Amino acid sequence: MISCCIFDLDGVIVDTAKYHYQAWAEMARALGFEFTPEQGEATKGVSRMASLEIVLRAGGMENRFSAGQKERMAAEKNERYLSFVRQMTADEVLPGVRTFLEELRARGVKVVLGSASKNAGVILDRCGIRPLFDVVVDGTLVTKAKPDPEVFAKGAELAGERPADCVVFEDAAAGIEAATRAGMRSVGVGGSPTLSAATMQLRTFEGFTLEKLAAGVDGK
Repeated sequence: MISCCIFDLDGVIVDTAKYHYQAWAEMARALGFEFTPEQGEATKGVSRMASLEIVLRAGGMENRFSAGQKERMAAEKNERYLSFVRQMTADEVLPGVRTFLEELRARGVKVVLGSASKNAGVILDRCGIRPLFDVVVDGTLVTKAKPDPEVFAKGAELAGERPADCVVFEDAAAGIEAATRAGMRSVGVGGSPTLSAATMQLRTFEGFTLEKLAAGVDGK
C-alpha cells in the first residue's frame, strides 16, 4: 500500500542543486581553491553546516576557522544561494513533476516535502507549487541531517501515515539511506549509480504514474 509520498526538494522537484553548488564554489574560490562539481555531489541532501565542512575539507581548511566564523561563512553562502533562488519561476519545476503531484492528490495519496533546506518555503512559493503539498518539513523543523531519518519520520508523523506506507523520492545516497532507516521504500531519482540502494530507480517523472510507482516498489 502507498498512502504517502515524501519528496526531497533539490534535484527531485526542482534543480536547485546547481545553485547550491554555484554558491559553494564561489565561496571556495574566495578562499583560494576550486570546489569541483564532483566534490559538490557530496553536499546533496545534507545540512548547510555539514555541507560547509565538506567544502572546507576539500580545501584542507576544516580546522582553520572557529565555530563562529563557520556560522558566518554558512550565512554568506546562503545569501549567495538565495540571490539565485529569488529569480526562480514555475518553469524550473522539473519535467513531469507537477503532473505526478496532481495525480497523487487526486488519488488521495498524501504529498509531503522532506528537505534539509531552510529555504524550501521560498522555493515552493516562487515555483507556485506549495498548494500541492499536504505537509512541508524543512530545515526549520528538524535538527538532524540525512542520513538520519528524522526529516522523513517527521513527515510521516505530520501526515498521519505509517512509515511502511510511505515512499521517499530522493536524488542523494544519504537520502536513500535515511528512507531505509525510517522504514520506508524509496525511489532514486536521476539515474545516478550512487542510488543503487533505492527500492527502484527513476530517471525522469515524465510519463510516471502512481501505477508505475506501485509496480516498481511493490513487494520490495
